[in-house]
Amino acid sequence: MPHLTPLLLQQAQAGQETAIAAVLAHMMPMLRRCAAQGVCPGLEYDDAVQEGIIGLFSAVKMFDASRGAAFETYASTCIQNAVIAAQRAAGRKKHGPLNQSVPLEENHPAPGPEEIAIRNEQMNATFQAIHTRLSGFEQEVLALFIDGNSYEQIARQLGRTPKAVENALFRLRRKLRQEQPASKL
Repeated sequence: MPHLTPLLLQQAQAGQETAIAAVLAHMMPMLRRCAAQGVCPGLEYDDAVQEGIIGLFSAVKMFDASRGAAFETYASTCIQNAVIAAQRAAGRKKHGPLNQSVPLEENHPAPGPEEIAIRNEQMNATFQAIHTRLSGFEQEVLALFIDGNSYEQIARQLGRTPKAVENALFRLRRKLRQEQPASKL
């Protein structure tokens, strides 16, 4: 992990790509932790990481060493605020109708029988993996999560802690990815 020096920060603020990459590499472990904590219905891990990176770039641009704060402290606050803002936006479901809408004009031909059969096999394999690889608790968590419940709501309904729900979602994603690497959960 590269060490952040005042010179490196100045170079990053000046727009030097290698300096920006070094700052990003230095802050990435913290950024990933923050993004993992920000995952919620409507905000996937990769999206939370992107929001955190945007927060980091803002921190680089706005950081003023004369104010007395360490860059890492300032940047971590900016990253956390960016992820929290993304969580709030995802929770508002403002863009839900756009994300779930179906285009009026279909320019794609209807799938052929072979493609339908392949999709059905993939779907059946996914359902089979859910029933054979996931524990009962993980299946309940998945069903409630798919219904749009937050970690806290799921925890309340199942009499568990939000951390237990988060851990169950992590485990079930890993199990299902192992089953079907091409699927995106």
